[in-house]
This record gives sequence, C-alpha cells and structure tokens, in this order.
Amino acid sequence: MRFRLTPRETSFYDMFAASADNIVTGSKLLMELLGADVSARAEIAERMRAAEHAGDDATHAIFHQLNSSFITPFDREDIYRLASSLDDIMDFMEEAVDLVVLYQIDKLPKGVEQQIEVLSRAAELTANAMPQLRTMENLTEYWIEVNRLENQADQIHRKLLAYLFNGKYDAMEVLKLKQIVDVLEEAADAFEHVANTVETIAVKES
Repeated sequence: MRFRLTPRETSFYDMFAASADNIVTGSKLLMELLGADVSARAEIAERMRAAEHAGDDATHAIFHQLNSSFITPFDREDIYRLASSLDDIMDFMEEAVDLVVLYQIDKLPKGVEQQIEVLSRAAELTANAMPQLRTMENLTEYWIEVNRLENQADQIHRKLLAYLFNGKYDAMEVLKLKQIVDVLEEAADAFEHVANTVETIAVKES
C-alpha cells in the first residue's frame, strides 16, 4: 500500500458497499422467482424493479460524489467503471425477471437454476469484497473466484443453448427463453467486469 500525504474522500467505500448489498437483494429475488408460482411472479418483478431503482439511485449518488470531490480514494475512471459495472449487474438481473413475466414463461428450462446459483454466489463475493477496498487487502481470492464463476457460467450458458435448440421447443419459445438465458449470462459477465476493475484498482494502489 502506498503512503499518502493527502486526505481522501472515503464515502465512496460506503456507497460501493451499499450498491453491492443491493445486488445481493436482487440475486435473492432471482432465487425466489425460481420457486414461485406463475401467479406470484409479477409481485416479485415489482420488488426487483424497486431494487433496480435503488441501484440506479446508488449509482447516481456515486457519480454525484465523484463530480463534487477534489480528492478521490483511487482513479476517477476506475470509480466510474466500478459504479457502472455494479449498476449493469442489477440492470441485467431486473431485465431477466421482467422478461420471464412479460413472456409469460410457464417453466424455465433446466439449467437456469444453475445460472442463478452462480449469480447468487458472485453477488455474495462482491458484497464481501467492497468493504475491503478501504485497505485493498485479501482481494486476490475474490477476483480469482469470480473469474472462475464466470467461466462456469459460460459453460452453463452453452449447455442451455444446446438444450434450447434440440428441437423440444417451438421457434417462438426458443427466442423467448434464449433472450432470458442470454441476459443472465450478461449478468455473469458484468460480475467479472467488476472483479477485473477491482483487480486493476488493487494493482494501481499496491
């Protein structure tokens, strides 16, 4: 850790932690969707929209703080990238839930639960990692594990696509389900973007 002679704005740490905690809320709603009756999905989608709006508010708060701070805890472009990537995760999770409701999906294909389990684990790791930005300590295992999870998500996604195109579903259903599993894959990619940004920040600060 480099020794600093200048004070730094530390509220960013709390805001990043709040944003990541909100993502955990979103991942729990995804898990809840899996076991919910079709009739209960619209209410879950409403709660997910509220969580997504809370995520937007958290992101805007970070950007506002960034624009009004003379001294920041790390590079401005990294703060912007980290906040944007955290926001992307929530956007993708909300989109997935919304599509399930809008498309009136009766049953999600086998393998979607594995996608959501990966996202849930990545959400927990990310929430645990954000407070550690204060010290930049014990973060290596975080970004290594998130990258491993993203690789796992890629494999699950490819298997899901193969399953969707095996002829069991009609063409319209394939299009609907593919869009949902693709969005969940984008959420996994966004978790990796967060982890890669944290690694970049840690390297710069070392």
